[in-house]
Amino acid sequence: MSLSSKSLAIVYHSPYGHTAKVASFIAQGAKQTGIQVHCMNIEQVDWEVLDRADAIMLGCPTYMGSITSALKLFMEQSSKRWLARTWQGKIAAGFTNGGGLSGDKLAVLQQINLFAMQHGMLWAGLPLMPTGRGSQDLNRMSGFLGLMTQSDNAPVEVTPPQGDLDTAIWFGEYIALLLNKFK
Repeated sequence: MSLSSKSLAIVYHSPYGHTAKVASFIAQGAKQTGIQVHCMNIEQVDWEVLDRADAIMLGCPTYMGSITSALKLFMEQSSKRWLARTWQGKIAAGFTNGGGLSGDKLAVLQQINLFAMQHGMLWAGLPLMPTGRGSQDLNRMSGFLGLMTQSDNAPVEVTPPQGDLDTAIWFGEYIALLLNKFK
């Protein structure tokens, strides 16, 4: 099976647009490999696309050290797929964006990871070492469980910083290339 016949579904919740921006950069990175990418807001989920996808990536803002209620609702709505093991063996990954440098983003990635494990999915983290170059650094948050990005209290046009967006591109490409290793 060629890489172009593989697909990645990116499902995100983005009340203010910052997480949607990150999702679009992840999609950009994945598309560079020739893979099919389906990017969807949590409020417009296409369950059939998710069922057919080879990989599913979930993302949301970090709110009070947790996932958003919209992502939690999505997780609960997937229970029939959990019972049928519909997503078992698919690659899974996660991303989160928040205003603070920490804000307990790791807790969000852990919640998404646990959800994927409940479904029998194969988790793919972010194996990219930071280089210590500040806001332009790739993986400047040292988020190895998944992608962590940070947005200042500013319009979506100016934040997250370029290093975080470049990391999103890298992560999308990485996940897409992982699919090539699976038949």
